[in-house]
Amino acid sequence: MKLLISNDDGVYALGIRVLANTLATAGHDVTVVCPDRERSATGHGLTLHQPIRADVIEAIFHPSIKAWACSGTPSDCVKLALWALLDSPPDFVLSGINHGANLGTDVLYSGTVSAAMEGVLEGIPSIAFSLTSHKSHDFQPAADFACSLVQQLKEQPLPLTLLNVNVPAIAASEIKGAIVTRQGIRRYVDVFEKRADPRGKTYYWLAGELLEDVEDPGVPDEVPTDVQANRDHYITITPLHYNLTSPSGLKVMQQWAQGFPQIKSTD
Repeated sequence: MKLLISNDDGVYALGIRVLANTLATAGHDVTVVCPDRERSATGHGLTLHQPIRADVIEAIFHPSIKAWACSGTPSDCVKLALWALLDSPPDFVLSGINHGANLGTDVLYSGTVSAAMEGVLEGIPSIAFSLTSHKSHDFQPAADFACSLVQQLKEQPLPLTLLNVNVPAIAASEIKGAIVTRQGIRRYVDVFEKRADPRGKTYYWLAGELLEDVEDPGVPDEVPTDVQANRDHYITITPLHYNLTSPSGLKVMQQWAQGFPQIKSTD
């Protein structure tokens, strides 16, 4: 299959190299277009006020892989690949393997998930892969799972969906399996450390810390959250979409929408 791979950790990240090389070795036609440096937590940002440059990268990936390093964001990379660099659309857009978890509400900030979401916005099924540790460097179990998941989706296609996959950073023998989950919620304490530069000017460094995992009372709990299932040593697969409409909010507001203030004409 024809695969486009991007990430937010940059072209030299080990995660994307292991993912791309594993898929290329399995016989897939792989193209890599990713940031030329780390662009974590950029969300779905796009570059609008300066040019985007893309340089061909050699000698990093498997010989069969065509690769570019892009000066833009993860979303820029996918958009540029689909509209300028590739001669035809890929079968899948893959993002990752991210160095660190993208669980729960992390997906709102994640450049990894946003790169995959860009594929879905362009009508291409997409998957975001993350290894749930910043310390572990063993990306092979996640890459092997990615290879098998892509093959399964080829044989059993889904409706257009983004799959957010998080792989526990443990030995492959300790992973209990893969399960479908719903998005959980993770709250952070955003601590800004106040510092001074060598010239005495004040600056601030964001150092958010995880406070707790919380449940969303508006979501049925028959399906486990990605946060809890990953903690229980499962690979989590969470289907996401870009429509952020709140069904419960929509239902309530429809009941009292007639009470909205009316704009009066000044004529």
